[in-house]
Amino acid sequence: MELKGRVINKGKVSGQALVTKDPISFYGGVDPETGEIADKDNELDGVSIKGKILVFPQGKGSTVGPYTIYQLAKLGTGPIGMVNSECETIVAVGCIISDIPAVDKIDISKIKTGDKITIDGDTVLVG
Repeated sequence: MELKGRVINKGKVSGQALVTKDPISFYGGVDPETGEIADKDNELDGVSIKGKILVFPQGKGSTVGPYTIYQLAKLGTGPIGMVNSECETIVAVGCIISDIPAVDKIDISKIKTGDKITIDGDTVLVG
């Protein structure tokens, strides 16, 4: 299945999807040392995002979030790509400064955890 969206940060990457219906706050909601979600209100609490393509509706929280995304990338504990319904500034800046391929305006309900997906510019290929 091919889903077209809007490029946030260009690039091409393939990997396993990790999907949540919950918004993510990177500052305080993700442990940069381990790459684990650390938010009891998120269905992925305790799950590692390391090496996954993280699929979530949008970010939330502090303007320190981009720095946390950058830390995740530099420590090798973060996602290799991101897909959003609506990428807000915090996540966009984090992906850009960390060179993480990202796309939004995607119907994330069509992607399931464990799906093999590819981000290629404005396209997300599922399956």
